[in-house]
Amino acid sequence: MTPSDEILDIVDENDQVVGQAPRGEATARGLRHRCVFIEARDAQGRLFVHRRTPGKLVFPSHYDMFVGGVVGAGESYDEAALREAEEELGVSGLPRPEPLFKFLYESAGHSWWSYVYRVRCELPVSPQVEEVAWHTFLTDDELAARIDDWPWVPDGLAAYRRLRSFRADGAGS
Repeated sequence: MTPSDEILDIVDENDQVVGQAPRGEATARGLRHRCVFIEARDAQGRLFVHRRTPGKLVFPSHYDMFVGGVVGAGESYDEAALREAEEELGVSGLPRPEPLFKFLYESAGHSWWSYVYRVRCELPVSPQVEEVAWHTFLTDDELAARIDDWPWVPDGLAAYRRLRSFRADGAGS
């Protein structure tokens, strides 16, 4: 099965399941589905940052400061967060990611409910080559210095800005 064939729950504006569709169809038709974003930090508190592979269905070759992806049909956000984090980082035995907040991401042709998580990864990473073309760990200052210079995935950038506001409000320190 290819990623385009993966079955997703299609959801409404209230995040209620209204149907199912293959991922490729959901993407092509702009059907609203579910995604997870996981902020992964190493033992020194640095953030895992990567460039997506050119073959990605959405936002190929863009940089991202989150690991994550779509939530499969019948899968919970929490299950997807752990699965996606372990897959993309290439680790097993990761602690369960901590849920922080949920928001609706919408742009031209894209719409998905997005749950943001955080996890500490003290294991050596071996990122999934199908997903990650390049990676490193950056401090918050190093990331901030690159925000305006690198082509970032727009949904990850939206999640990053919301996470910064969330933390500034004292909710996610």
